[in-house]
Amino acid sequence: MLRLNKLHKIFNYGKVNENHVLKDINLHVPKGDFITIIGSNGAGKSTLLNLVAGVFFPEAGTVEINGEEVTAWPVYKRAPLVGRVFQDPLQGTAAEMTIEENLSLAVKRGQTRGLKLGLNKERRTEFRRLLALLELGLENRLECPVKLLSGGQRQALTLLMATIGDPQLLLLDEYTAALDPKTAKQIIAITDRIVTQHHLTVLMVTHDLKQALAMGNRTIMMDRGEIILDLKGKEREQITVNDLLAKFAARSGRELTDDRILLNR
Repeated sequence: MLRLNKLHKIFNYGKVNENHVLKDINLHVPKGDFITIIGSNGAGKSTLLNLVAGVFFPEAGTVEINGEEVTAWPVYKRAPLVGRVFQDPLQGTAAEMTIEENLSLAVKRGQTRGLKLGLNKERRTEFRRLLALLELGLENRLECPVKLLSGGQRQALTLLMATIGDPQLLLLDEYTAALDPKTAKQIIAITDRIVTQHHLTVLMVTHDLKQALAMGNRTIMMDRGEIILDLKGKEREQITVNDLLAKFAARSGRELTDDRILLNR
């Protein structure tokens, strides 16, 4: 489903603060894999997602989605293939527009928009059905401006919008970090339902090591722009958070000191 071949990304190229954020990244992701990505600040996790989404372009290497090279495709061209949910609940929706208007935009993501009405009776009926699956009561608030929703409601709506067009890949970038623990647990449960229903392939960045081991079927650890650990199968099932920290120290030659990770142990 996804192949990253020798990806290399440099920020501030040729300047005194030149930074090689990703270094010859190779990652092959079969269809249906749910990969959690962990690593300290500056490891290159979000940059990796940005390269998959088309926000950035690599200095070297290629990106393939479902067998097609998309390395030079910008965000809008990859939009039908890639759905994304960000850390900030405010980032994935249009605040001044209603729930139904946001969903209507999501349906047309990556498509040419004509002069036809974006909303009709049939589409509203479908939106109510989809929103009911979230179990948040949003199916009765179609005309409610999104800015009036709570952070959890807004993130759930963003998740629905990201997957409504049946993308090939779903990118989750610390999407529960800004939520309280109860709401985060609710969003994770919604995620499990949507991913299972649509048989999605997922890359999820998280600073929570427990969450990284509890969700999905594979975990990769990044450090200084490289993948230093790739866990799956029985090895992943048996590993603990303390084991992860020990493996990080063994592979990187230093202790993990990222407070955001250590506080989530």
